Amino acid sequence: MNVFEIKGVYKSYLNAKNTQARIALRNINLNIRENEFVCIIGPSGCGKTTLLNLMAGFEEPLKGEVLFKGGPVDGAGPDRGVVFQEYSLMPWTNVLKNVEFGIDRKKYDKEKRVEIARHFIDMVGLSEFINHRPNLLSGGMKQRVAIARVLAMGAEVLLMDEPFSNLDEQTRKHLDGEIKKIWRDEKKTVVFITHSIEEALLLGTRIIMLSSAPGMIIGEWIIDVDERNLSSDAFSRLKEEISQTLSKPKEKTDR
Repeated sequence: MNVFEIKGVYKSYLNAKNTQARIALRNINLNIRENEFVCIIGPSGCGKTTLLNLMAGFEEPLKGEVLFKGGPVDGAGPDRGVVFQEYSLMPWTNVLKNVEFGIDRKKYDKEKRVEIARHFIDMVGLSEFINHRPNLLSGGMKQRVAIARVLAMGAEVLLMDEPFSNLDEQTRKHLDGEIKKIWRDEKKTVVFITHSIEEALLLGTRIIMLSSAPGMIIGEWIIDVDERNLSSDAFSRLKEEISQTLSKPKEKTDR
């Protein structure tokens, strides 16, 4: 089943004087199936975040359409949870309140909301910090709170915009493992933006590459999860292939 269908999508932005449009995305056609872990890579400014924002419903395409489960995306919704580069936590309250915040108050009473929040806080390994405010947490812990909050909302899809890019390498690798485990155990669909080819190979079931602006799809790779081994010769060759595609001059891949 396709969760997202992106058909002939173009997106542009006006300059500061509103006199000239800059095309950010050109003719994007992409289907994302249920339970996939799709990593989107490409050079800075190629439209990766713009594409994610279209799926989240934060923006609208200039041309084409973005469908979610067969219907048009016409705004944000709790079925599509977004994890940003920045943590977007409420600094004045604790971990429990931050995670509980997004849970539907019409659907669940206070006791049930706390139960749900505690479940996902435990899932991301922060139970002993449940009463801490964000200023007492490390960067990696703050990002785990943000992930727990999205999961507690009941989101079917996780849209993740370079969520670990501001973290040190050790913390980043740890959280890569955590999000892969959540994807596997919770049967979520994940769309994950990254600049790191190695991170995409480690996490993704499929890798999509965008060209430099205006962003177009110039590469796609299916990852054999059962054979995933970043130290193997096969994965070294695949990494090199992806790297070479990324470094090709625009005029050689533009079409």
